[in-house]
Amino acid sequence: MKSRICQLFQSQPTFNPKKQAHILAYSHLTETQKAHGRILKLGISAAELSVVGCNCESKAFWDAYQVFDEVSKWDVVSASAMISRFARCQRHKETVYLFSRMLMLNIRPNEFTFGTVINSSISLSDLNSGKQLHGCATKLGLQSNVFVGSAILDLYAKLSSIEEAQRAFEDTHEPNVVSYTSLICGYLKKERFDDARWIFQAMLERNVVSWNAMIAGYSQMGHNEDAVNLFIHMLREGLVPNQSTFPCAISAAANIAALGMGRSFHACAIKSLGNLGVFVSNSLNSLICSYAQNGRGKEALDFFQEMQSLGPQPNSVTLLGVLLACNHVGLIEEGYSYINQARLKNPSMLRPEHYACMVDLLSRSGNFQEAERFICDLPFDLGIGFWKAFLGGCQIHSNMELGELAARKILALDPRDVSSFVMLSNAHSAVGRWQCVNDKTRNERKGDEKGSRVQLD
Repeated sequence: MKSRICQLFQSQPTFNPKKQAHILAYSHLTETQKAHGRILKLGISAAELSVVGCNCESKAFWDAYQVFDEVSKWDVVSASAMISRFARCQRHKETVYLFSRMLMLNIRPNEFTFGTVINSSISLSDLNSGKQLHGCATKLGLQSNVFVGSAILDLYAKLSSIEEAQRAFEDTHEPNVVSYTSLICGYLKKERFDDARWIFQAMLERNVVSWNAMIAGYSQMGHNEDAVNLFIHMLREGLVPNQSTFPCAISAAANIAALGMGRSFHACAIKSLGNLGVFVSNSLNSLICSYAQNGRGKEALDFFQEMQSLGPQPNSVTLLGVLLACNHVGLIEEGYSYINQARLKNPSMLRPEHYACMVDLLSRSGNFQEAERFICDLPFDLGIGFWKAFLGGCQIHSNMELGELAARKILALDPRDVSSFVMLSNAHSAVGRWQCVNDKTRNERKGDEKGSRVQLD
């Protein structure tokens, strides 16, 4: 990076800034290189690298920001390089400001400058600035350039109407795969699936990004079966999916309970990627939860064990899916085992919903004393969700004594919550305790007259 930008500056005979600017630019590049080296040694991800890198370079960027105003001998290449660097580190307001300074210095932007600064206006969700940039590009005769046209198209597809995006596409000379993909995303966002598919099929060249746009668009708009079919079609075309493809495909399979297909996609991810990234791991969580919600708890647990052996670390969503699986098939010992492992290895992973799931598992299986002990040992105050889970188990097993306790706790926390009364009355009627039902009905009426709460005897 250092040598490339140094060559860029040295190759411009018209660019001869003050000595201070050379020192600051060199300092900025050296700091960047050192920071990146340190971060890479620590094994930080690419997303984290970008954030940390920008923080490390904050002072150097401010120096460069001042230099842009102080030095008068900029040209389009050097100014565009500076603007691009700000944009790459997500400093979009500064990017737009530097572009305006560039115009004030009578430096004519080129297609790459416009492509960068229009993308910054998209990141800022600033349609007004984007339209002004479109007008400026038109005035300079650059609006039909493929780089500028694609950026303008993306601006309107994301922040305005699909009709404006279409006009930008039609104005673009020789649109490329980026242009087509941006228009497809715009159609999918507006749920114009037939138009998106027509444009997709009309493309002379389709790459993994355009396929991902179609698969993600259909999946995110709830057309999961179409998303799955598109992924299969992509594989048949011989394209290799990437880290962005698999999460959408696996989640779509999970959403339509095509669990065998989801497992096949998982195997394909291992074969294609080797090391599964965090996004793929999250989609595997969807598959585990889908197994659990469809009553296939054993398969969910087997898949979880397989997932662990392949490297992805479970998170709080994974654990919740596993506990739901235990709940659906009544695996009390396994549920205890998983929650205790989390307590020992990663207690920060545990959330109230994990404990509520365990209470539900114990109470639904009739282990009320266990459930009571578990509740008493919890490290925080209980909410309505816990007591409702407990009451649900009492209703299933007709345990009226503990059901009364749970109902009283619920009503103490929320006097206007009558659902617990209904559940308890149903449980009483199921075992023929009609007198209790009548008493509670009378109490409910009294509570309604008072307009405050339901009294339980």
